[in-house]
Amino acid sequence: MEEKTQETFGTQVLQLRIEGHPFHYEMENLCRLFFPYHKMEVFTGEEPSEPAGLCVDTKLRRLADGVQIWVRFSMDGDTSIAEEFVPGDASEKELERRMAVVLYGLLTGVCGFTPKWGILTGVRPIKLMRRLCEESGEVEAERYFREDLLVSPEKTELSLITMRNEQKILSLSRPESFSLYVSIPFCPTRCSYCSFVSTTVERAVKLMPDYLPLLCRELAVTAQIAKDLNLRLESVYIGGGTPTTLSAEQLAVLIDTITEQFDMSTCREFTVEAGRPDTITAEKLQAMRPRGVTRISINPQTLNDHVLETIGRRHTAAQTLEAFDLARRFGYDDINMDLIVGLPEDTLESFQNTLDQIMELDPESVTIHTLALKRSARLNQEENALFTRDAELAARMLEDGDAKLLRAGYAPYYLYRQSRMVGNLENTGWAKPGKESLYNVYIMDETHTILACGAGAVTKVRDPYSDRLKRIFNFKYPYEYNSRYEEMLTRKEQVKAIYEEYSQFRTSLFSGGK
Repeated sequence: MEEKTQETFGTQVLQLRIEGHPFHYEMENLCRLFFPYHKMEVFTGEEPSEPAGLCVDTKLRRLADGVQIWVRFSMDGDTSIAEEFVPGDASEKELERRMAVVLYGLLTGVCGFTPKWGILTGVRPIKLMRRLCEESGEVEAERYFREDLLVSPEKTELSLITMRNEQKILSLSRPESFSLYVSIPFCPTRCSYCSFVSTTVERAVKLMPDYLPLLCRELAVTAQIAKDLNLRLESVYIGGGTPTTLSAEQLAVLIDTITEQFDMSTCREFTVEAGRPDTITAEKLQAMRPRGVTRISINPQTLNDHVLETIGRRHTAAQTLEAFDLARRFGYDDINMDLIVGLPEDTLESFQNTLDQIMELDPESVTIHTLALKRSARLNQEENALFTRDAELAARMLEDGDAKLLRAGYAPYYLYRQSRMVGNLENTGWAKPGKESLYNVYIMDETHTILACGAGAVTKVRDPYSDRLKRIFNFKYPYEYNSRYEEMLTRKEQVKAIYEEYSQFRTSLFSGGK
């Protein structure tokens, strides 16, 4: 089959057909590396007799002396096939990996694109790297990433460096530790790439007066649960949405509730994601810092006004610079700034110019995200969405950003990935020594319990002595949160029950189940 570009495939449906194996989840994720914006239909039972349009077939035949792996890519009758014979009695995990390698090799050829993370599709590659290092040592973990998972040398090295830097933060967590997340799901406008459960202020103005008192009540209930369980607060993160869509008075009420209800004596970090520069005022900055906020984010995403307009942001680059200067004048000495590579109509030169200006500001940390377009994002519904999908350009932007941040004294300290990211790349947090965000590491590593409050928030109760973790979901939307509040609040009582379940499990385990 002739090599093709992403534009060649258009936006038609991709059929994924499974035969003789249970690896449909991994095969689906792998197909999404190459076709992140296509609707996918998965057939594991009755199948069309012949492939139509875009189609990926994956088959596994078990023979007396081994297993035959066979994959085929078809496009409008034109096909490419790859296969491998695996001798002996390989494990299911190994067969899944080998099938992924075969399919990866086939798709890199027909798409003309080699993802730098190889066949690795997980959200938390650093957590995987840490586990491999603990089991087999760094040398073997590095080899496994590069040779068995086909991760590029530069991404393997980035994973190792990030893992080492994370370790210092993870060591601060104790068995009784927890962090608090508070959701403010409101934004001034909705960015065209956004798929988060957030509501624009224009649409939600009637919900906000009721939302805040209910949130404060949930915080009080949650604080009592933490006290009853003798939990130790490590970090607080107010996110969204854009928390600074609240007024200065509302922010003061929210922060006072947190600091009055929770034992803050052990809290190492208190972050408010100020986010949109057009929501930052002197009054709001004054309301936050004296009340114990130690860290804020001011997130320009880009300093190109044309790109800002394209993605639906109503602020300018100048407003970002003004907001940063204002925060410095109010004494904020731990500021993060978020950037995104792969934004529509952004160029390498434009991104480099943005990063140069950010370096001049000298923030304590910079997080570089790769554009991820979920199906619900407005940009992904537009006919011209394909122009955001230049994987090579996004990769060059990331490489340039990484190099500049390293030279400026920043180090990578947390990293995660999302589905449908441009180029199947990554999001990386960079920080000066001692300015890493503890919460970012804890939430990504799932180190300890996260008690979460507000619409769309997800509490994660972690067993401190094992990898067991259970989730408790709040209602997603602010109107649901307000109208079904009492029903939602009863879910919080599950936290105690889960901790008791973990305790009983350990007791049973140590007593031999007797």
